[in-house]
Amino acid sequence: MKLLIINGPNINLLGLREPAIYGSQNYSALCTLVKKTCAELDIECELFQSNHEGAIVDKIQDAYGVFDGIVINPAAYTHTSIAILDALKAVSIPTVEIHISDVSKREDFRQISYVSKVAVKTFMGLGIEGYKHAIEYLNEFLNK
Repeated sequence: MKLLIINGPNINLLGLREPAIYGSQNYSALCTLVKKTCAELDIECELFQSNHEGAIVDKIQDAYGVFDGIVINPAAYTHTSIAILDALKAVSIPTVEIHISDVSKREDFRQISYVSKVAVKTFMGLGIEGYKHAIEYLNEFLNK
């Protein structure tokens, strides 16, 4: 099994960016957790982070026929990007949405998630541990 883990804008600034909301662990810790979780489940993974919407869309399109599943934290693009939604719909790769913070308890503009319209599951508010839950869920989902 091969998973693509996509992180959107500002996720590379974890640990610096609003630690009261996103925690004190940095992006390197997130990557280590993802790689460790995948290794324990015998899953091959690729991590990708971009602050650019088009690069994320390109990566999703390039995933077609290569990856079995996608875990995506679209970050701010969650609430604005129909392009990312359309790319996920086009490739039809099972996708789990992840958010480090609990966006349901945040600003009004964060209440819209375009990705959730295609995601098989959403995890939020679990810090970077949410990635572990997302990978485990997708592993189980794909093995059914």
